[in-house]
Amino acid sequence: MKHTSCWKKQNCATKKKLEIFFPKTQGVQEMVNNNGINLFYNSVEERKMCCNIRKVEPLNRALAGASVWITGLRSSQTTSRHELPLIEWLPEKQLIKYNPLLHWSYDEVMEYIQRYSVPYNPLHDKGFVSIGCAPCTRAIEPGEDARAGRWWWESSHKECGLHVNK
Repeated sequence: MKHTSCWKKQNCATKKKLEIFFPKTQGVQEMVNNNGINLFYNSVEERKMCCNIRKVEPLNRALAGASVWITGLRSSQTTSRHELPLIEWLPEKQLIKYNPLLHWSYDEVMEYIQRYSVPYNPLHDKGFVSIGCAPCTRAIEPGEDARAGRWWWESSHKECGLHVNK
């Protein structure tokens, strides 16, 4: 499957500017100064701290004021996602979380992408079924679990905190 993207095509019907949310510099600096550049290898707790500073906090800023959060979660990704509802109310964020791909397989998602020329990350073509930060994500081998490439040095529950309700 070839990577297609609107930003590389001249004839896209709509082009919208993306608003990018970066981690707060001070939080990253303090974390790295106190725990080292590769802190995420030290423990699950330090990895979760890194995920929180680099991913969760920026997402929370991005969602501030939103009424709906549309995700790409799929129930087949992990056992903890098997019981997720299609739509849920998140009182701590005061918004609706909608998981429209919840019952889709990875192959169904990729088939849809190909059929409708949906832009996607070309890392999927290189065995990255689940894409996160580097070096915390690697390509998986054929037959490996879809989350095997996430925090591949850990054997614990492999969530970063983005989809953990308080």
